[in-house]
Amino acid sequence: MNSHLKDLTSFMIVTIDGPAGTGKSTVAKNLAEALGFEYLDTGAMYRMIALQAAAENVDLKDSNAIAQLAARTQIDFQNGKAILNDNDVSGQLSDFGLSASIVAQNAEVRDVLVQRQRELAENRDIVCEGRDQGTVVFPKAECKFFLTASAEIRAERRLNELLKDGKEVTYQQLLDEQNERDQRDENREVAPLKPAVDAEIIDTTTLSIEEVVAALEELVRRSQ
Repeated sequence: MNSHLKDLTSFMIVTIDGPAGTGKSTVAKNLAEALGFEYLDTGAMYRMIALQAAAENVDLKDSNAIAQLAARTQIDFQNGKAILNDNDVSGQLSDFGLSASIVAQNAEVRDVLVQRQRELAENRDIVCEGRDQGTVVFPKAECKFFLTASAEIRAERRLNELLKDGKEVTYQQLLDEQNERDQRDENREVAPLKPAVDAEIIDTTTLSIEEVVAALEELVRRSQ
């Protein structure tokens, strides 16, 4: 791992970690655009594995079967689109958050996807977001951020997103699912959700996306 990371030192890696609903994806996309970097949505990779498992009727709790599925599944990103086995599945991933958190507990799946994430970041200036980017995937990244927000505002944000997409959900349903996912992510044995010791922690509860992006951009440019 160290030799691989050493090869990346001429390029800049910015990691953004944190629980669901903190604005990670939107912040990461906008920050990458502001910096002229590429963007890597690692959470979408776990969702793609969950989507493929559903398509093949593979039990998410069958560790060996899910690991084998992950190893043979082709995942890529092209022009901001999530490509699963050569198909654009960008519009199909929003319903697989809970399933993705189950998949993410599988150590073999994480090994497969962590390696793929490092390959995708090689020789690129990149902003990547997820739950273990600064702790596991890129521990030597130049800039690390961990976004937080209150549970209530996170559930409210998710509700607004889904309602805009025409989904029929309730605030309480989303809050319960979010709490379940947080507990699973924070307590899993493999790469639990937590800030890297050298990460800048940003509370987004009262901040707009624009304010968060501006703050992160300033910090990144200051370190360049």
